[in-house]
Amino acid sequence: MSIAIGGWRIDAVETGKFWLDGGAMFGVVPKTMWAKLNPPDDRNRIEMGMRAMLLRGHGRTVLVDCGPGDKWTAKMADIYGIDTSQSSIDRGLAVLGVKPGDITDLVLTHLHFDHAGGLSKFDSNGRPALVFPGAFHWIQRSNLDWARKPHERERASYLEEHVGPLGDAPGLKILDGPEEIYPGLGFVKCDGHTFGQQLPLITGPEGKLFYCADLIPTFSHLPVTWVMGYDLNALLSMKEKKAVLERAAKENWILFSEHDARTAAARVSLDEKGKFVAGEPVKL
Repeated sequence: MSIAIGGWRIDAVETGKFWLDGGAMFGVVPKTMWAKLNPPDDRNRIEMGMRAMLLRGHGRTVLVDCGPGDKWTAKMADIYGIDTSQSSIDRGLAVLGVKPGDITDLVLTHLHFDHAGGLSKFDSNGRPALVFPGAFHWIQRSNLDWARKPHERERASYLEEHVGPLGDAPGLKILDGPEEIYPGLGFVKCDGHTFGQQLPLITGPEGKLFYCADLIPTFSHLPVTWVMGYDLNALLSMKEKKAVLERAAKENWILFSEHDARTAAARVSLDEKGKFVAGEPVKL
C-alpha cells in the first residue's frame, strides 16, 4: 500500500533482517528496560529490520538506502545475523515491479554496511561492481570523506567493498549540507550518529514523511535519552532527535523506520507526561 505525498508515490522495500547487540543498540539504557520491548536472543542480539524506501514521481525512481547486499563471508553474516532468505533488495524491488536498471537515483543516508552494502555486488572477477550503474548516487561530502578514511571507532561499519565502488559511479552527486534535490524531496542533516547522515524529508500538501535511518533506528528509540552506543556523539544525537520529534509531533509527520522489526511507519505525539509516543502503524 503506497502513500502519496508531494507528487511522490512512496513504498517500503524490505531488504532483509539482521541482529545487533541490544546493549550497543540502547547504550546506557538498562537491559531490564529495553529487553521488555526488544527481547534478545541467546547472544544478546535484537532483531532489526532493513527497510529501504522507494519514491516514484517527477520523472524519477528514487531508492533511499539499499540494505546490506550479499558480499558477506559466512562468518561475518553470522556475527550480524544477516538474513536475506525472505527478502533482499532485488526481491523487494521486484515486488513493486521495479528492476535495478529502473532506479534513476540512489540516496544514501550514510555508508554504514547495513545502509549501503547493496550498492555493489561482486562481478565475475570477484570485484565489487555497482548494482545501479545508471543512477545518480547522492551522498553528503562529510560522510563520504569520513567513510573513505574512517576512524578506528567506526572502521567495522565502513567497509571498503561497500565504499570503494562509489569512486566508479559516473553519477556521483556530492552534497554539502541539506538541500532539495527534486520537488518536495529534501534532507535533514545530522552528525550525532556519524558525520554527514542525510535524512530524507518528503513534503507536499498531503503532509510530510521523514525517513529516520539511524537518528531514530526503531520506535523503541523515541525516548530522547535512548540513543545507541554506536553513536559518535550521544549528546548531539539527543539534540538532533529531540528537534526532529518536536517538529514531527507538531506537524503530524509520518516517521518511516528503517530498522524497526515490526512497524514500518507511524506518527508520533506527546503524551500527558511529555514523552514522545508512536500512534497506530501507518500502512506502506
